[in-house]
Parts: sequence; C-alpha cells; structure tokens
Amino acid sequence: MMFSDVRQFLNRYQELAAAANVDLLGHYMGPLAYAQMQVIAQAVEAVGGFDDAKLAAYARSTVFPTVMGDVRFGAKGEWAEPRVLQVQFQGINGHDVEQFRNGSRQAVVFPPEMASGPLVYPYAAAL
Repeated sequence: MMFSDVRQFLNRYQELAAAANVDLLGHYMGPLAYAQMQVIAQAVEAVGGFDDAKLAAYARSTVFPTVMGDVRFGAKGEWAEPRVLQVQFQGINGHDVEQFRNGSRQAVVFPPEMASGPLVYPYAAAL
C-alpha cells in the first residue's frame, strides 16, 4: 500500500518517531491516521465550519486526495472502496526487529486486488 505520498510521509514520520522513542518501526498507524486527518481538514475547509450535516453531505459527494490514495465514502458513511486488509507475517527468523522494517515479512492476503502474497497455512494439501 505504498501510495505515491506514503514514502515521503514515512520518511519524515520515522525520523520524528525515532527521536521521540515511539513506534519502533515508524509505520504502525501514521499513514492511515494522517489520511483520516486530511479528510477532516479538507471537509472543514470546504464547508467553512463544523456543521455535522454539511460535513456529512460534503463527505458523501467528494473524493479526498490523501497520502493513502483517493478516499471516497458511500451513502452510509463507509469507505466506497474498503481498505481493511488481512495480513500475515511470514518468514520470521529470530527476534531481530530489523526484519520487519521494510515490510518484506508482512504479506497482504486479502482483499485479492491488494494481495502481495498467498496465505500460508498448515495442511494445505488436505483442502
């Protein structure tokens, strides 16, 4: 899910996280939280305030450019294109945290259009 602006965001966030001694790998919640705040900021600026009804109407009719790509909402407030991922950590060796830094140990297994690897599970031959 390395959208166009995520790498730039992560470079800065990881620097700040390391300096504050938080978020050891520097990619736990940053990009998604930042994208959520981008949506709020854009909506508030567009409607000129915090009126819930105006914000909701605007959010349903707008595509929001964010660090996580374009975000659009459905009629009930859900993401029009869900980005809830199922991931599996694979190929972990020992306790070294560095093996997690570049994302190579984390495979997205669902949804299929965003999958970066297959689900690995025992007894696959029995299925």
